[in-house]
Amino acid sequence: MPEPYSQMTAIWAIARASLKAILRSPSAVIFSIFFPLVFILVFGFIGNSSGPVYRIALTKGCDTANPVLDSLKQLNNIRIVKYQDSASLESDLVKGRITGVIDIRKVGDAASKSDYQVYFHATTASADKFATFLPLLENTLTRIDRNRFQGIKTTGTVEPVIRQVRKYRTIDFILPGQLGFSMLSAGVFGVAFLFFNLRQQLVIKRFFATPVSKAAIILGEGLSRVIFQLITAVVIIGMGYFAFDFTLVNGWQTFAEIMVLSFIALLVFMGFGFIVSGLAKNESSIPPLANIVTLPQFLLAGTFFSIEAFPSWLQPLCRILPLTYFNDAMRKISFEGAGLLDCWPQIGVLIIWGIIVYLAAIKIFRWE
Repeated sequence: MPEPYSQMTAIWAIARASLKAILRSPSAVIFSIFFPLVFILVFGFIGNSSGPVYRIALTKGCDTANPVLDSLKQLNNIRIVKYQDSASLESDLVKGRITGVIDIRKVGDAASKSDYQVYFHATTASADKFATFLPLLENTLTRIDRNRFQGIKTTGTVEPVIRQVRKYRTIDFILPGQLGFSMLSAGVFGVAFLFFNLRQQLVIKRFFATPVSKAAIILGEGLSRVIFQLITAVVIIGMGYFAFDFTLVNGWQTFAEIMVLSFIALLVFMGFGFIVSGLAKNESSIPPLANIVTLPQFLLAGTFFSIEAFPSWLQPLCRILPLTYFNDAMRKISFEGAGLLDCWPQIGVLIIWGIIVYLAAIKIFRWE
């Protein structure tokens, strides 16, 4: 009596063959490794170049009825943020998520020429932001003085209070975005072209003549993509860490958690590829369909710059994209030292997206 056919053997055989094909494909290497590395090199060499958007918090006892704060609120690049508790404020200040905290006090000394004392609390985590915000604050006071008191410095004086913490560099923001860029590109374009070509070349039809199950075909091909992209992730992170001091707060533990997060995200992104593959009528229709999925996420999900730079009406759209949650979780883990459990809101949204995407893929995906 013949032994039952081993589906695991089939999965590994398909995965090995598919991985060899991926490694021999110039387009796979270019889109998954070359493009992200080019962006990392460019942003790594040019330094910080993000737009001057300043997120400012107010202390609990800050005087809010004064011309200084009124003038700051009129500036388009100032965002006044509110916190419910001091712990959250301190956490964001130390992590560089906000530029600083302003404390405006009315001067009670009759001998003083200034009406207000402005204390600006910041940390070196947002060094580049507060370095440009301080002159802006000084210029605001000067403008008020010139208008009201003919250039005499009477409205207020600024006293900066800067604490030394870990510096947040451009590469700490850019690299997670480029890793997400690589993952999403491979998951959508790679899977879509792969399964469409397998159908067109009747490879899947020939598989059906063998004892290999449909699940084994998908798992085998999917496994090859996962292996290749995790190798890509190692290359991207290694380049950032050794060439530009990309922050891995807890060393190997942080690296391992990034790999787990990348694995989860890649599975979700591959679901979009299955949908595009099922919708495509011919090979030329794949790029437009894939770009509908990927391009908005590349531009709006915090890949190249913070979504805080977008208008407030656009930010809710940014916050529903799956790539946004991968980028947020990546930055929390790598720079802030958060664990996977600490990122359960971001991972939870990714899993919800995965469920929705694969339910749609099951309805749309075609074998022939």
